[in-house]
Amino acid sequence: MSRINTNVQSLIAQRVLNQNNNGLNTSLERLSTGLRINRGADDPAGLIASENLKSELASTQAAIGNAERADQVVNIAEGGLQEISGLLTELQGLLTTSANTSGLSDAEKSANQLQVDSILQTIDRISSMTSFQGTRLLNGNYDYQTENVDVAVENYRVNGAKFNDNALNVDVIVTQSAQQAGLYLSLGGADLDLGGAQNSSFTIEITGALGSRELSFASGTSMEAIAKTINTFTEVTGVTATASGTGVIINSDQYGSNQFVRVQIVNEANVQGDGVFGFEAQDSNTIDTTAIGTFGSTAAKNGIRDAGQDIAATINGVQATSVGRNIRVNTDFLDVEMTISAAEATQRGSIAAFSITGGGADFQLAGKVDIAGKVSLGIQDVSTRKLGRFDTTGEGNFRRLDDLGSGKTLDMIKGNLVDAQNVVGQAIEEISSLRGRLGAFQRNTIGATIRSLNVGAENTAAANSIIRDTDFASETAALTRGQILSQAATQTLGLANQAPQAVLQLLG
Repeated sequence: MSRINTNVQSLIAQRVLNQNNNGLNTSLERLSTGLRINRGADDPAGLIASENLKSELASTQAAIGNAERADQVVNIAEGGLQEISGLLTELQGLLTTSANTSGLSDAEKSANQLQVDSILQTIDRISSMTSFQGTRLLNGNYDYQTENVDVAVENYRVNGAKFNDNALNVDVIVTQSAQQAGLYLSLGGADLDLGGAQNSSFTIEITGALGSRELSFASGTSMEAIAKTINTFTEVTGVTATASGTGVIINSDQYGSNQFVRVQIVNEANVQGDGVFGFEAQDSNTIDTTAIGTFGSTAAKNGIRDAGQDIAATINGVQATSVGRNIRVNTDFLDVEMTISAAEATQRGSIAAFSITGGGADFQLAGKVDIAGKVSLGIQDVSTRKLGRFDTTGEGNFRRLDDLGSGKTLDMIKGNLVDAQNVVGQAIEEISSLRGRLGAFQRNTIGATIRSLNVGAENTAAANSIIRDTDFASETAALTRGQILSQAATQTLGLANQAPQAVLQLLG
């Protein structure tokens, strides 16, 4: 080279040195921060992906916290319900003890009633005091508010509901009627006629879902008297009877496929009647014109049986599960159960059941805040004025747990202890059902959600790490390479700067 005004070799060496130093600085920055991407210029697309993953991770971790908080809320509610369950069991024992009227003095009955009053007061206190951060859990705060309940809905309970609008309408379409089991005994007149067999008795065995009884009737017994005798044992057999013209209609006390009536003729005694008839398949109120069997037939002597039928229905377009007149759907968006009145359950049609306008306990168990990530749970009021709702007469005469208090209709001293036990049994079933729902929510919904979210958080963090974190093995190698190249470029720059001095020798 014979020019000194422009040292091209030096410029090249400076450029390479700057590049090597920049690479060295980048490696030092990545090793010191632990991040491969420290600014957008490092990897624009990678930065966008990493920031999105960081956002998802933060939401997922918050959802895990929400699920753990929900678990604690349910734990506290379960603790209160467990105590109430124990008190109801004790109350059941007191009822059985008090029913032994001949073996108890008035003082003992009064003492038992005092215990009952104490139990009822404690249940109410637990209901009103069980709380989480000041919010009462068992007094109906987390129950759903409803409006416009149709008269066809005899009883209902909303266990869960999710909706974005101001209200959620619950509509029922009955596609198959509920039926009692039923048979008709055509006995030939208003009074029983044994055709002159005065010393004989017409003997039948009546069997239902609860049990059976063998009954005998003398000639001249009225249809009303026969029906009344059968009804005397309804609590034992589960069968009711109604006098109808020249015979007696025998029905199961309840509706559904698990209900039945069976009539066996033990001694026909020359009864003057047409035999045992069923009801038309499409109309349970109309007697079939063809007898199933005469009273002397082999079929009647072996026993003629008829079963009931469960209602079939849809709720908001979803096929409901059913038992008798009770229907229920349980989906992610709606969990509701109800009892349809006998008048509406025995015919097909549509029912605008009720509207859900709010309430429930909402838990956000997903990272994305929307209706799909929300879980709603209804916790009913478990005070004594709400528990144990039971129809003691079958005609809408409902009693509740607080009716067992002193001076009320079901107290231990003057009350009907059979009805009282039915009310307590219903209350025990309601508490057990609620505890079961909460337990399933903890085990299946919360437990599975926490496990799933933890796995999701791990995978999201791993994906973000791959994109953004420094690979120390690779970056350490790059650092060593950068150091060597930087040192080499520095020495090369020195040599390039010395090269023009050789031109001075030409000046002599």
